[in-house]
Amino acid sequence: MDLAIVNGLIVDGTGKPAFRADIGIENGRVAAVGRDVGSAKRTIDAEGALITPGFIDIHTHYDGQATWDEELLPSLAHGVTTAVLGSCGVGFAPVRPADRDRVIALMEGVEDIPGAALHEGIRWRWETFPQFIDALDAMPHTMNLAVQVTHDPLRVWVMGERALAKEQATDDDITKMRDVLREALEAGAVGFSTGRTDNHRDARGRETPAAEASANELVGIARAFEGRDRGVLQAVSDFDLARGPEAFDREMDVLLAMARAAKRPFSTSLLERIEASDQWRRILARLEQAKREGLDVRAQVAPRAIGVILGLDATFHPFIGFPTYKAVSSLPLPQRVAELAKPEARARLLSEKSERVAGDGSSIPPLVDQLLANIDFVAMKLFRLGETPNYEPKKEDSLFAEAMRTNKPVLEVVYDALLEDDGRALLYFPIYNYGPTSLATTAEMLQHPLAMMGLGDGGAHVGTICDASFPTFLVSTWARDKKLFAVEEAVRRLTSEPADFMGFAHRGRIAEGAFADLNVIDLPALGLAKPRLVRDLPAGGKRFLQDATGYRFTIVGGNVVRENGTTTSARPGKVLRAK
Repeated sequence: MDLAIVNGLIVDGTGKPAFRADIGIENGRVAAVGRDVGSAKRTIDAEGALITPGFIDIHTHYDGQATWDEELLPSLAHGVTTAVLGSCGVGFAPVRPADRDRVIALMEGVEDIPGAALHEGIRWRWETFPQFIDALDAMPHTMNLAVQVTHDPLRVWVMGERALAKEQATDDDITKMRDVLREALEAGAVGFSTGRTDNHRDARGRETPAAEASANELVGIARAFEGRDRGVLQAVSDFDLARGPEAFDREMDVLLAMARAAKRPFSTSLLERIEASDQWRRILARLEQAKREGLDVRAQVAPRAIGVILGLDATFHPFIGFPTYKAVSSLPLPQRVAELAKPEARARLLSEKSERVAGDGSSIPPLVDQLLANIDFVAMKLFRLGETPNYEPKKEDSLFAEAMRTNKPVLEVVYDALLEDDGRALLYFPIYNYGPTSLATTAEMLQHPLAMMGLGDGGAHVGTICDASFPTFLVSTWARDKKLFAVEEAVRRLTSEPADFMGFAHRGRIAEGAFADLNVIDLPALGLAKPRLVRDLPAGGKRFLQDATGYRFTIVGGNVVRENGTTTSARPGKVLRAK
């Protein structure tokens, strides 16, 4: 054997009760599971630990990062051994050289990845989608990757300038997009994704190319899947319930028509939105109806609130639109803090109102202006993140509650909180799935039979979130601490369930013949550290990383890629192709 893991408790990914056994690994696969697997070149003692399949993340945005980064943090730090790229309709293939700036502007605006980092970091070794898959596969990575075709660059590839002008695709355009998607699927693409939300804008504040694509376009593209037994579809949408039930039904009809045309599994995002708090229940009801009609449909659910991390050095904070702050915003953090700490600057800023930050020329979504105009509401759900991050803070922990207790203006309390720790303090603002200031809605979503773990956005919103830590949170919080479901069920949701949905054969389970993608986890020690802002992207770009405790080993293809919090030199990752 190349590797043996002994004395551990196996949670095999199927959901069945854990059992004690050893694992023998040879040539990248599980060769034996039992009490005597024979001698090995290396033996790992897993006494007191769980042995699980490696986690599969079906919703990431490493499309650009994977072209320069072998390690793929933060996902690797949270037990992920396979990441699916190409979510939400934004990506980097297919693309002609003349359109590279356009697709970078889309990814910068939609997914909060610094454009300078993308310009400097991406190694353009492709134009077509098959060339993109080959280019990724030729690069060394710690983990396995799978790639979806994304609607926005597909539209730009076929329609050129017309794709960015809210122009409807012609029948000829649709035929060409379908042909390009089919070519990509034949080369190994695992699916197709589209994005249909007003909150997604490019770096110049323009709507994304596919945001208003017609049902005719989506259905026509989806027919590329005809005759294929592999591939999935994914969509993100506002669903428009705030505009009335008719608008909601129209949007859901469009997406389900796409799924029917493809005859392949379909997933969409599920959120409890501020402007339509009951919309998620309507989405589930429509998905349930579609399931009864024979469609394979799922709702991608996050295991905690969807929110943002705010800080003076992060992408957002409540004062980005205030004139006094804008005057010093380009200064390095220490100088910025020194200026803001001056009594006269403090008094001046606290007397101001925020100027508009969204709109033309800005990728910031309109929701930000709406929130900045109502700082009291924001402060009701604004919390210090703390050294040990608390993702279920109580109302009395909010900065609004602190202002009430201390009889201080809310804006003043928020200002002072941001200046703490020499301006490095982080505030947590849970926006979606946190209506009653608890995770009750999230718990209800997670227990729905159509729920599937997703929305971690690894590689995206790098100065705003670090939700790639979702797998660690799911196991440590919902299974171990809250006991919403068993640890075996939490592991199943991170392993065999996404593997089966995506069509990844021999993955997501511990069984003889399965690929040896594994985690060795000290369950009592499993937990999350405070997110930290680092400047390690190309061109000095900054991003949040979040460390985890409790992962003793992460193994990909029988190779140890992560050991006790440190990445090894092994780079066994492959591109998983659906053919």
